[in-house]
Amino acid sequence: MSDLLERLRGRGWRMTSQRRVVAEVLDGEHVHLTADEVHVRAAAKLPEISRATVYNTLGELVSLGEVIEVSTDGRAKRYDPNAHRPHQHLVCSGCGAIRDVRPQGNPLSDLPAEERYGFTVEAVEVTYRGVCPSCSA
Repeated sequence: MSDLLERLRGRGWRMTSQRRVVAEVLDGEHVHLTADEVHVRAAAKLPEISRATVYNTLGELVSLGEVIEVSTDGRAKRYDPNAHRPHQHLVCSGCGAIRDVRPQGNPLSDLPAEERYGFTVEAVEVTYRGVCPSCSA
């Protein structure tokens, strides 16, 4: 069983066949699919699943904190099931591919006190940008 499915079962989330398929599609490392990509893959496993069901399920997963919504450069939102392991993203400026990365250090402490302007910093989002090997070839 996937990590996401295990987390959802642990929360007592009602596991319909449609919800299960969406969770299965999102399973894996470096998964950052758009809602339409999730729908296409889910429909391959469960042809009767509707686009609305996929969008609603993704919205629920985001609300539960089990999936992260990732936006980069005005492109379509992508859904990342790696919600419980701190990480940042590396994005290809050519094709838009996204990889999870875990840089050394603590980005929360990297912001000097004088640059916080009295804010209590709770979270940091860092996006690294570059060109992937496929686009640079």
